[in-house]
Amino acid sequence: MRFIETRGNDGIKPEYVNFSDAILSPGASYGGLYVPEFLPEPGIPFLEKHLKSSYKELAFDILKTFDIDIDDDVVKEALDLYDKFDDPDNPVPVVKVKESLFVSELYHGPTRAFKDMALQPFGYILSNLAKQRGEKYLILAATSGDTGPATLETFKNRPNIKVACLYPDGGTSDVQRLQMVTEDGKNLKVIGIIGDFDDAQNALKELLASENFKRKLQESGVKLSAANSVNFGRIIFQIIYHLHSYLELIRQNEISLGEKIYLIVPSGNFGNALGAYYAKKMGLPVKKILIASNENNVLTDLIQKGEYDLRSRTLKKTASPAMDILKSSNVERVLFDKFGAKRTKELMDSLTNEGYYKLTPQELERLREDFEADFTTDEEAKNTIREYAQNGYLMDPHTATCIKLFDKRDNKELKCVVYSTAEWTKFAPTVLNALNNDDKKYKDLEALVEISKRLGVRIPLVIEELFNKPIVHDTVIEKEQIEEEILKFI
Repeated sequence: MRFIETRGNDGIKPEYVNFSDAILSPGASYGGLYVPEFLPEPGIPFLEKHLKSSYKELAFDILKTFDIDIDDDVVKEALDLYDKFDDPDNPVPVVKVKESLFVSELYHGPTRAFKDMALQPFGYILSNLAKQRGEKYLILAATSGDTGPATLETFKNRPNIKVACLYPDGGTSDVQRLQMVTEDGKNLKVIGIIGDFDDAQNALKELLASENFKRKLQESGVKLSAANSVNFGRIIFQIIYHLHSYLELIRQNEISLGEKIYLIVPSGNFGNALGAYYAKKMGLPVKKILIASNENNVLTDLIQKGEYDLRSRTLKKTASPAMDILKSSNVERVLFDKFGAKRTKELMDSLTNEGYYKLTPQELERLREDFEADFTTDEEAKNTIREYAQNGYLMDPHTATCIKLFDKRDNKELKCVVYSTAEWTKFAPTVLNALNNDDKKYKDLEALVEISKRLGVRIPLVIEELFNKPIVHDTVIEKEQIEEEILKFI
């Protein structure tokens, strides 16, 4: 399958690239992104074929429908990394929480967040490609809390790879920060920046587009790639678990094949939601994808009003920090799919230059064919955590933003799958605030122990161990110093 560019071709880059080139060099013309030339449409027959398949078998066949130029043996070895999850036979449990409400728990991997679902196999494939080609790569990652730990974990000590990970200092949970700054792989560099996630992501995109930066890397024999969801290598793995969730509902005798469901996705950078959109286009019976936001509700305004307006917004630090994002990169891929390259470039140029774009009424109508959206305040999310914990289900604050959309859905008869993107252990102080209905400042370890004792839930060893590990990375810099710091590392 060939890959094309969301903002059109600049006459310098190739007009088409294959999958391996798109993931090794994810920066497309005019600052755009790579997307498949077309989506496969395996539809209902594909689902029927996989009613009894394992997750790895399902994943392998989905990747085959994209006809990616990666050897089957390499793909299978990459998918074998799911065997390291809590339950190798069921790496993504789909749990019934109440009538019509199911939670797809995407956090049972090594860093206890959904980014492992994509980054575990993606990291193996990318490093294998680099080794095959005899090339060395710098992998850039910008994180609002979960991409960073998952990227560092998957690339740790892999040959031909170095990683520079940018995170907003003070903008992640303590556990997320510790997962990054205690990583001891010799090929890893973790950099805190004074700013927010959008600053980190903008820096990443500028470096990916900078010919001067690439030239300096090349002088050291290093090429440039990225682990954020700007890289389609991430997205392709985020399609799979949406199909898996649907198949699980059939296996649990909750729906019949062909019956429509809702998918409810907590969204920051929109990669998870994009995976759902692509799954729907590939034939998954989905009525609507419901986008849940926190108080940084730029996506709510886009999907409800057709406006993406950053002109008077400042980023709010919320209880769901992985969603504290104003520029959601993967919305661009939906715009391209709906409106084409020319219009996408117009809209994205307007967002870059003016901090604003507005869809026409007809464009908004087309967007709303697939999406609805709403946002949840911190107080609402904490009330949800407390209510559901009292009824036997413990969730993190990101998952909690989804419940409002479940309660408001149009068709109360249809089943809903909520995507739980992180384990409660990564946000224990917020969860304890919710349980106690207070605003006390708890330390992470204190909150973890208290919740574990009170509710009888296990703290994974990988989380417990963080508090005794030495700090390896203590760099915190202004965003203007990022390039210099990375080149020093190289």
